[in-house]
Amino acid sequence: SGGNQQKVVLGKALMTGPKVVMLDEPTRGIDVGAKLEIYEIINQLTEAGKAVLLVSSELTELIGMSDRILMLHEGRIGGEFSRAQATQENLMEAAMGHAAAPVMQA
Repeated sequence: SGGNQQKVVLGKALMTGPKVVMLDEPTRGIDVGAKLEIYEIINQLTEAGKAVLLVSSELTELIGMSDRILMLHEGRIGGEFSRAQATQENLMEAAMGHAAAPVMQA
């Protein structure tokens, strides 16, 4: 199944012991059970001190899995949101370039 294939690819990548992991649409096209397993792997990575860069078109996934979210508009950062600031409405506005989106201060 697609979920098993994605877990195998992720497992192989993690065998090298990376400090940073980039996941591009890791749950696209897989069932809910497999998604939950992928989410658990991501949580384990962050608990182990790894940095995870998650690229997803699913806003609920981004809101649920991210500490910080950068939304792009025309190849540039349209907004930067903490978990507390991130709502589907805020994220969509930033992605569409319709509103001045908040940018977190470092």
